[in-house]
Amino acid sequence: MNNEPGAYAYILRCNDGSYYVGSARLGPEQRLAEHDSGVYGGYTSKRRLVVLVWHQHFANITDAIAVERQLKGWSRRKKEALIAGDYDTLRVLASRSKRAGGDLTLRDAPSGRSSG
Repeated sequence: MNNEPGAYAYILRCNDGSYYVGSARLGPEQRLAEHDSGVYGGYTSKRRLVVLVWHQHFANITDAIAVERQLKGWSRRKKEALIAGDYDTLRVLASRSKRAGGDLTLRDAPSGRSSG
């Protein structure tokens, strides 16, 4: 479905309510199908079914991986604000993190959120 060159950072919600953050060269829908089928024997294989709740396209894989790493360090509240598109709350939580020890903030680019 997504044949744009580049890569994606994405967030999945697992059946236990936890979030999984990843990146992929292929579209997020294909990666979702791979996670949901158990192709990867890790975290998501024990927490299926998974739902794609957020994704963003990047021009190259290194940017997608950088955002993946950044998001993995975020609190659940920050991830949920991003998923909801609540950038005001995200800014507040990010400013608290900066005062507490430094955290980069995700750019305010439009996301490819999907409902779920």
